[in-house]
Amino acid sequence: MRTWVVTGVLSAAALLSAGLVRADEVPSFTRTRDVIYGRKAGLALTMDVFKPGKNANGAAVIAICSGGWFSKPETIDLMNGMGIFKTFTRRGYTVFAVVHGSQPKFTVPEIVEDINRAVRFIRYHAADYGVDAERFAIMGASAGGHLSLMQAMAGDLGNSDAKDPIDRVSSRVQAVAAFFPPTDLLNYGAKGREMLARSFQKPFTAAVDYRVFDDEKKLYVPVADQEKQREISRSISPITFVTPDDPPTLLIHGDKDQLVPLQQSEEIRDKLKEVGVPVELIVKKGAKHGWPDIADDMVTCADWFDKYLSKDKKVDANGKKTESAGRSTETGDKKASQ
Repeated sequence: MRTWVVTGVLSAAALLSAGLVRADEVPSFTRTRDVIYGRKAGLALTMDVFKPGKNANGAAVIAICSGGWFSKPETIDLMNGMGIFKTFTRRGYTVFAVVHGSQPKFTVPEIVEDINRAVRFIRYHAADYGVDAERFAIMGASAGGHLSLMQAMAGDLGNSDAKDPIDRVSSRVQAVAAFFPPTDLLNYGAKGREMLARSFQKPFTAAVDYRVFDDEKKLYVPVADQEKQREISRSISPITFVTPDDPPTLLIHGDKDQLVPLQQSEEIRDKLKEVGVPVELIVKKGAKHGWPDIADDMVTCADWFDKYLSKDKKVDANGKKTESAGRSTETGDKKASQ
């Protein structure tokens, strides 16, 4: 079986006419590489867009390409080669594969800002991509799962006073799927076990090497105060932001994971249940931190997104029928005080 990577916007008809593929091998998407969704520190932040064929359903899947908070364009090729995206494009989803500012250069709080920017950019250009701004799903694994849950739990309505019109747009999403995600850095594997600044093992340490700018020294200096470290760790823990208006959440985690404890998914599942958010945790028996046939689980994710983002069966975050799927991007004041 061949795996096709479509560069630019080469059409299925063009592939067929050129004799590059047989009719049964035509990809279920076209791919646009290196779309710039933002800039920082003189660098471009990019995503690739996988657009489905004639069966487009108008919904978006934002795939966070991150592991250990490392991110690079090559990860998109890896995920595409594994067949991660084709399950969604075949069902009509437009997939936005997002690369963020990578550690060790950037820390988790800075990376979270990138994901917010990516979601705002996609929503601002929703009409250009043929997607419904009220039907966004987000997904990722490990650090990508953590960032997906941060977006799902802590996405906001945007800054109405921002100079950049993109920053005025909501970064909320309407459904989420996360594989083996860190969710609570102050109770990591056990109650009271804190993963404060520089607590993670190599090579993940730099991602939590919290620093602040010292205006007198004109340098970024390490955060030494433990209470400040706790405050930052709390601010990048998805569980901190759980509220009843969070989107339907799917969690998939191996029970033999020694890197990110299963407890992390169990804890946020319980918290979401407490406040009435639709949530499901699928425990993979005997699985560690990832498994060879993980691409097969994309069907489960797509089923979850179908359930909550279907155009003809829109529901709110509590599973009740409404005019818009999942969380609204126009009302409410998500975690303004937090």
